[in-house]
Amino acid sequence: MAEPRADLLIELGTEELPPGSLSTLADTLAEEIANRLDTAGVGGSTRRVFATPRRLAVHIKDVPLTQPDRSIERRGPALTAAFDAEGQPTKAAQGFARSVGLEVDALERLETDKGAWLCAYIHEPGRSTAELVPEILEAALGKLPIAKRMRWGAGDAEFVRPVHWIVLLLGETLIEAEILGVKSGRETRGHRAHHPAPLHVADPAAYAPLLETEGHVLPDFGERRAAIKAQVEALASELGGRAMLDEHLLDEVAALVEWPVAIAGGFEERFLDVPHEALITTMMDNQRYFPVLDAGGRLMAHFITIANLESRDPAQVREGNERVIRPRLHDAEFFWQQDRRQPLANRRDALRGMVFQKQLGTLFDKSERLANLAAAIAERLGADPDHGRRAGELAKCDLVTTMVFEFTELQGTMGRHYARHDGEPQAVAQAIEDQYRPAHAGDKLPEGIIGQALALADKLDTLVGIFAIGQRPSGTKDPFALRRAALGVVRILIERGLELDLHELLRLAAAGLSERVEAAASAVDEVFDYVMERLTAYYAEKGIPADVIDAVLACRPTRLTDLDRRVQAVQRFRALAEAQSLAAANKRIRNILRQAGDEVGTQVRADELQEDNERELLAALAEAEGEVEPLFEDGRYTPALMRLAALRGPVDAFFDTTLVMAEDENLRRNRLALLARLSALFLRTADLSRLQP
Repeated sequence: MAEPRADLLIELGTEELPPGSLSTLADTLAEEIANRLDTAGVGGSTRRVFATPRRLAVHIKDVPLTQPDRSIERRGPALTAAFDAEGQPTKAAQGFARSVGLEVDALERLETDKGAWLCAYIHEPGRSTAELVPEILEAALGKLPIAKRMRWGAGDAEFVRPVHWIVLLLGETLIEAEILGVKSGRETRGHRAHHPAPLHVADPAAYAPLLETEGHVLPDFGERRAAIKAQVEALASELGGRAMLDEHLLDEVAALVEWPVAIAGGFEERFLDVPHEALITTMMDNQRYFPVLDAGGRLMAHFITIANLESRDPAQVREGNERVIRPRLHDAEFFWQQDRRQPLANRRDALRGMVFQKQLGTLFDKSERLANLAAAIAERLGADPDHGRRAGELAKCDLVTTMVFEFTELQGTMGRHYARHDGEPQAVAQAIEDQYRPAHAGDKLPEGIIGQALALADKLDTLVGIFAIGQRPSGTKDPFALRRAALGVVRILIERGLELDLHELLRLAAAGLSERVEAAASAVDEVFDYVMERLTAYYAEKGIPADVIDAVLACRPTRLTDLDRRVQAVQRFRALAEAQSLAAANKRIRNILRQAGDEVGTQVRADELQEDNERELLAALAEAEGEVEPLFEDGRYTPALMRLAALRGPVDAFFDTTLVMAEDENLRRNRLALLARLSALFLRTADLSRLQP
């Protein structure tokens, strides 16, 4: 006979929850509850999570009504401590027997390979799920990722926001409990405006349909988000354009409304003369509006907002939003007009009053270093060094404009606009914007050479400078975003295919800092290692394991493009049938050479080789050297390793029959030299001994 089951509904009704953490709170709550139900032996089947600004809820199907009975093993004292020399029970044995409600004679003995103990098997009848749920819920609430909990009223309850109602239903049965100072019930709440009265929930399956049909609430976060997206897209199409749908903004708006209704608004077209990035930032960041673009991707004089109700007078809602946005657009227009009265270059002196870092000087000092470093990098890339120098000089000037002061996220972007207005070369203007890229994971990289040069210069100067003053990141502390800077250097050099020597670039950056920081030069190797440490995570995202990176890094390549070619080659090599055997052989060779120490020479005397297998290995090695040398010179590591894979047979045969550490000194030295030569050939790409089986 199947055990009786029922659906479980848990809902916490609160004041408005933080939109940025709504989904995380709901998902974590559901996960914690489900895991604890499973642990208790009353896990259900599928679950559905609900999250709105005023509620967190989970509906779990097919939850058993009772726990299964359990047999619990209680282990007592070891037999050596349980009985004395005469075989009489000790106080330890008697005390354990009393604790489990049995006589000593009724206890059982547990014997394992680690020893023997007294034990007791206690039958524990299963508890009802209705009894377990309040305990499980309280434990789950304690595990939620809440940075700061608040209290309300006169009680001691703490949560992210005050809790006003709790629904606990197991099937049609109400689970009576008091959680966070609130007694559970079967009444939820609808929309604040459309249905503020309580709604009676008959059973868990009725919860979501009831809220949608009577409560004017879309409780499912994903469905609500999809509805917002569909409404915005449809309305933008009616306006003759397409909506700018930012994923983060969609999440945020979905976390702010329970009954979304899209409403279109507009503004005067003269505001479109302001750089569109400023208008878009105003609409999206300040007002949470969706901008509308035309077919060519240009901003239109329209926006779409999401109201949290169906208004009887939508025109009034639209006009209210237009009144709110208009002063902000006026501000952006004013900043744009005022800032252009003074050329960007004339603002350089103002940077003298802005401290970058006390020991590293002002932003003016940094811009001087950037000018020299960007010029040097641009020259190495075959671009105009004067453009690199100019981009460095102007790189930070927009930080003292009123527009960037008001909209800090537009740093670089406004610099590009002001530079173009001043007649600066396009490459220089674009570089000012590109210097901060990549700003986050997945961000696009600088396109132009001058932009790449300036972006590298900015990051390298910061890395060397901060390391030189002893402020390397530790734990979670990284105030200068050095991890992001290092990963940015990796991405630009590798993904843009820049044939630059990272170690040389760091030395150039250190030279620019040497007058201000004595330790700049000594920080170069440390920064180089720090950047290289980012490679494991970088390649892990591309599915390349850490041992491949470790094998390549053992050779200390300083050009990341060269390093990337080696990584790709080793990754291809390890898929070959010969890879495991050759990796093991390389490990064996490395160990032999390490133990031999000073005995290892470099000259192999062919006439002193005695066995056929060692002569065959030398012949195969010499042939391979001749074929792969041009490949190594061209950085073509993949075909080189493919060719070296053919050495597996001679190498295996050599180790099967040849004693390397022979008693005869000349013979031993000759064989060590042969292995050293073989090892050196593989090391032209990577240390294959570091590959894991």
